[in-house]
Amino acid sequence: MSTPRSVVLERLAYTLAAPVLAVAPNVYPDSPVNQVVQLAGAAGIGGWFLAAKSDAHGAGRKILRWSPLVLAAAIDIAAKNTTGWGPWWMDGMLAAGWAAAGYLVMPFSRHARSRHRPALAAPAPHPAPELVAEEAPQLVDDGTDQLTRDARMMWEQAGSPARTHIVKATRHPGMQHDMTLLLRATEPGRPITGLSETAVAAPFGVPARDVVLVDVAVQPGRQGGPGWLEAHITPDVNQRRRTQPTPEERWTDRVGGPKGGAPGSELVHRTRDEVRGVTFYRAKMSDGTTTPRIDLAKVCRGLKLPEDDSCVFVLIDGTEFLISAFDKPPLSAIFPATRELLTPDAKGMYVCGYTITGQPVKNMVFQHDKNAARHGLILGVSRSGKTQFFAIDMAAMSLAGQVVWLSTVRKDEKTTVLGRYIDRQGSNALWMARSLRAAKALCEIRAEMPWAHDGQPHDYKPGDPRCPYRQLNVFADEFMTAAQDGDFGEFIQTDGDDLTVTGLKYGIGFNPAGQSPFAHNGFSTEMKDNLRQNSRPTIFNMGSPGATRKAAEGTMENAYDAPTIPARYAQQEGSTIERAMRGEADPENGVSTGGVAIMVMDNGRAVLMRSLYADFDTDLAELFPDVVNQLTDHEISELTKRGLWFDWNEPVRPGEFWPEPKGDGDDDGGSRRRGGGGGTGGGGKRGPKAGSSRSEPQIASPRQALEAIKSLNNV
Repeated sequence: MSTPRSVVLERLAYTLAAPVLAVAPNVYPDSPVNQVVQLAGAAGIGGWFLAAKSDAHGAGRKILRWSPLVLAAAIDIAAKNTTGWGPWWMDGMLAAGWAAAGYLVMPFSRHARSRHRPALAAPAPHPAPELVAEEAPQLVDDGTDQLTRDARMMWEQAGSPARTHIVKATRHPGMQHDMTLLLRATEPGRPITGLSETAVAAPFGVPARDVVLVDVAVQPGRQGGPGWLEAHITPDVNQRRRTQPTPEERWTDRVGGPKGGAPGSELVHRTRDEVRGVTFYRAKMSDGTTTPRIDLAKVCRGLKLPEDDSCVFVLIDGTEFLISAFDKPPLSAIFPATRELLTPDAKGMYVCGYTITGQPVKNMVFQHDKNAARHGLILGVSRSGKTQFFAIDMAAMSLAGQVVWLSTVRKDEKTTVLGRYIDRQGSNALWMARSLRAAKALCEIRAEMPWAHDGQPHDYKPGDPRCPYRQLNVFADEFMTAAQDGDFGEFIQTDGDDLTVTGLKYGIGFNPAGQSPFAHNGFSTEMKDNLRQNSRPTIFNMGSPGATRKAAEGTMENAYDAPTIPARYAQQEGSTIERAMRGEADPENGVSTGGVAIMVMDNGRAVLMRSLYADFDTDLAELFPDVVNQLTDHEISELTKRGLWFDWNEPVRPGEFWPEPKGDGDDDGGSRRRGGGGGTGGGGKRGPKAGSSRSEPQIASPRQALEAIKSLNNV
């Protein structure tokens, strides 16, 4: 191994300068040589100071490089101030040690040549052929920009993960670190496999969650497919997205994800209505063939909305849906009923309430498309708003020129007030049984009434001025309780079933109301099906959200999700946990949900609305017409002939519902044979059940058994 020329010259300089350092201070103290050496030492000390003060890399190397001059000046000063050559020839020994240290350390030549020293004895590298073939595409300079070259360098230092090559690196506009890498497999025709977000994030020092791998579509002039891949590295955008996301980003991250409240959805737009104090989130499913699956509580948490049943609602329409977030409970507002809203149009539709979005909800007084009257089904617990809905429904029917009868099980203030504006009103089970029996008889009467234009009877046609009679609407409040009455329940249920089947074609609508739509509570399956198909069922609060949904689903043709009606609307104020820790009571900020109802529309969709408010403390004459609509004289005459038209508040007439006792041994209780009501005053049908209090007859022969059967059936 040969010694570089600079090293040989430096060693020669140390050898020649050592005697000068020892001899000059002792022999020639005033020689300029001493001054030159001391000035060189001062320069070395200045170099030390600058190197120590600088923050640049290599300060220690610079200090070592100036050390020979500083040590030479120190030796010169020491030799000059000692007596003679010093004890034990110290001046000569110091000079010799200085030369030996410089000869071995060689600070100038060694450190000055650290970056460009030629490796004279090192053999030329011969890379393996297989490595050259793999790295050849990476080392080719194809004239790319500096960003791509820097990205390639970091990528190759990481070992080219998954045997891929960076074709192009593109920085995102306005971003410092965000960029997109276009990757391809090193070997042409090989798919990219095994490349993960972690492998892409490691070379660039970003979290793996800030890397997204997407497929590359085929473009003109560029290939695509499994051998190509795009890596989006977005630490800046994701940092801003985590702290200050846009509505679309918040929806994608927290609502539309697999664990969100509406998985697979995307936000269409977000709008704010300051006048109404509501924010609308309109979204749709990314896949047009899927059905929205919405967890409203999780949606509220994702959007940082209050989780309650009073301010946030969802409306689904196919693959789209609308989230409405109100500042205050929208259904707590009062919408006064007016004659203008209650007056039906040519198709028999009138406004009965408003939805959460402020849209009017319409009900009908007849079925224009079916050319028939309409039934009605009103459900709800006490104080839920049923009687209020009766008022606006009856007012709309009266404004349309129709006749209204109202029967209840018990007398109350509101039904008594309504009785002033309608044809007939009563408050017990007997009155309800008589009204249903008379309505059923009217079907027979109207079936034979001739029309003036041709003298022939016809089915009812709403709105036809040639029709000789008015539509009759029979309301039965607390129908469930009346149908279970011990004396008249079977008459009420049987005649109600018949009226729902046969009444529509004769212009008679049946409108029962109660707290259950199910068969075991008086609503037979036949009655419920006819009511559901020929009305818009209206369900008020049924006592609990679960009972309300069950009642709504029981009146819907398909299993749509029914909205929730809580007992009260209460906005959450403060933290429940903090109040519990302080021992404070929860605030009493509940708002009644009376008047809030679910109306099942014709297409089976349930709409949450608040019905119009009719103030019973004021005069309801503003809502009803000036003249009360009544039956025609012909109808009243025919009912009178059948013994069905009189004051229905009278006690039970002899033989009206069941035959009178035939012997002295039968008391009044044993004479009642309950069954369906008939169309005449004689009682009509008789049922198999008897309320007799006498002892059962003893049957000892077939003849006695036959006589007993005849007696039970009054044959």
